[in-house]
Parts: sequence; structure tokens; C-alpha cells
Amino acid sequence: MSSTSDPILLVEDSENDVLITRRAWKKGHIKNPLHVVNDGEEAIGFLRREGSHAGAPKPSLILLDLKMPKMDGFEVLQEIKRDPSIRSIPVIVLTSSNRSSDIDRAYELGCNSYIVKPVNFEKFINAIVGLSHYWLEICTIPSYATMGMY
Repeated sequence: MSSTSDPILLVEDSENDVLITRRAWKKGHIKNPLHVVNDGEEAIGFLRREGSHAGAPKPSLILLDLKMPKMDGFEVLQEIKRDPSIRSIPVIVLTSSNRSSDIDRAYELGCNSYIVKPVNFEKFINAIVGLSHYWLEICTIPSYATMGMY
């Protein structure tokens, strides 16, 4: 089970989807801080605490879009799972793609869950609340802050 202080990282290039996710976060009364980066390179920098992200917290959960500039979600996922210092962080792919080849590839690269973003706002909120309920309340995930691993 996660603590409400465990940070969540959203990797999303669409400002509209970031806004909708923040609204869903608020409407769903999710207390965990949501950190946002807008492309794959920035995500890796955040996770490795490099450059402008030197003081970034280690997230307990990553919500990852697939279709992004610079470094796509597949490349980010592959990089995360290669790095022993961050590979145990659960990665939930949250994307608009329902292509079976994308789903298969994401799981092959080590994602923990794959969610197709609903187009309807209420359904999107329900999806965010449902994933937060499972991953932050029911499931036990690593807590790096209390384990002194970061």
C-alpha cells in the first residue's frame, strides 16, 4: 500500500491530457503529489535526478504516454527497465493507442499495466480514480522515501 505522500510521475506531452489528468486527480480526491514531464528525455532526467531535476523525488508510480517527441514511451520504458536504480518503479502505460501491437510491445518491455485513455471525460476520471485506487490503495508498491534507497 502506498502513502499519500508518495509522488506519481505523469509523462505526457499533450497539455490537454495533462489538464484533464489534473482535473481527474482533483475530482478523484487523490492526495499523492503529481509531477509532470512533457517528453521521454525529460522523464529519464527526472528519474535519474539530472539537470533541472536534481532535487526531484523518486516516484512510486509512473503514468506513461507512448506517443511523445524526442524519446517515445517505448524507449522510456526500455530505459527504465534497464536501469537497476529505477526499474522496480511500476509503470502504467496510459495512452490513446489500442493497437494490439502497441499493447504487446509495452508488456514485452515490462509495463505493469496498460490503460487506453477513454475519450469521454467522465470515463477518463473513472479510469484515473480506478487506477489510483488499485495502485495506491490496494497494491503494495515500493516506497523509496521510507526505504532510504534514493
